[in-house]
Amino acid sequence: MRRSEYSAAPLIENPSSGERIRIRTTAAESGGALLAWDLLLAPGGRVPSGHVHPGQRERFTVVEGYLRFRIGRRRLVLGPGQSLTVPPGTPHHFANAGGTEALVMVETRPAGQMQELLEVAAALAKGEPGRPRRIPHLVDLFLFMHEFRAEVRAPYLPGRIVRPVVRAIAAAAALVGADARYRRLRAR
Repeated sequence: MRRSEYSAAPLIENPSSGERIRIRTTAAESGGALLAWDLLLAPGGRVPSGHVHPGQRERFTVVEGYLRFRIGRRRLVLGPGQSLTVPPGTPHHFANAGGTEALVMVETRPAGQMQELLEVAAALAKGEPGRPRRIPHLVDLFLFMHEFRAEVRAPYLPGRIVRPVVRAIAAAAALVGADARYRRLRAR
């Protein structure tokens, strides 16, 4: 899809990463099989951190601009017309490798709650009105990791240790009301 054909779908904007996202095919439209989305990534923009999708495959196709990837220990740059598939469970990170905005078509299979993850990540990055956050509050980060544990995990950290810690912190935060900010940002 060229920029001139760009849809009028709602825009998900993440001010800390430089990501702007438009959903082309929702989980509901595909019966949960696919979330198709367009990523517009500003010069210098990058996904907030390396990550793993435990049960989802992502396919990136660069339409305009250049995207730098780290896939496991491998590094590469993709340009217009080039694609890359990231298998489930593979650590990866990406960033704009050029001086202009990159337009990338992304397919996530199965969709899971990936759209919700993108929306909540953007809300956390916006933080309080007019104050973008590079890194979410620690409790919010743990709540995010717990809510979207099927979609994203930290790479290189043993899950058998991280998952119980995340679960315990999320439960404690809910118990003492420390999850109020996350719930408020989540509701936006």
